[in-house]
Amino acid sequence: MAGHSKFKNIQHRKGAQDKKRAKIFGRLIKELTVAARGGTDAASNSRLRTALAAARAANMPKDNIERVLKKVEGGEGEIYDEIRYEGYGPGGTALIVEAMTDNKNRTASEVRAAFNKFGGSLGETGSVSFMFDRIGQVIYAADTADADAMFEAALEAGADNVESDDDGHEITCATEDFNAVSEVLEAQFGAPSESGLVWKPQNTIEVGETQASTLLKLLDTLDDNDDVQNIASNFDISEDVLARLA
Repeated sequence: MAGHSKFKNIQHRKGAQDKKRAKIFGRLIKELTVAARGGTDAASNSRLRTALAAARAANMPKDNIERVLKKVEGGEGEIYDEIRYEGYGPGGTALIVEAMTDNKNRTASEVRAAFNKFGGSLGETGSVSFMFDRIGQVIYAADTADADAMFEAALEAGADNVESDDDGHEITCATEDFNAVSEVLEAQFGAPSESGLVWKPQNTIEVGETQASTLLKLLDTLDDNDDVQNIASNFDISEDVLARLA
């Protein structure tokens, strides 16, 4: 979920265990399943390489990954439709919700209901995505390396930008360079804490306390939906507001 490091603070507010391991693995299994349908040879399937990088970053056991790939190779496993919803939330914030579902009508109804309940509105595809850039993102913990070492390694790997602070190192790159960049960094620093393709807002919108409270409820509701894979938004919630909402 976007909002840069702001969302990490929100996750801490909700409790470190809120984003449960089972939910993360469930989403990764869906992505692996869909990606593997384009071929289970990672060398010739860039989407599968990206999915595998994300699975390693989440410490998914190798047995789990191999089980998914064998199912797809055997013609088994669920068939999922990929859908992207775009709309506006409280305070004029823009949201992109990516889903994988075996029932498009159910998912559309549930996502729309969440937006409606918390003062948002769904728009057409493309209604807000023009305000975001699709990029590759790799995140390492702050103690993985110092800022200079991470910058040099990322630059050498072909990344476009590195931002380092007390929360960690965020490396970004073009989508077509993501696999090459992540593989070089993983060889040097090990598996990252997060890795994947994301929607990064070009600008952020500051949200006040009342609207932030409603927005967080909308994000929580969407995040709890089993069909929702990823959520991106351009909100900016100050530390003071987060502290009051904690």
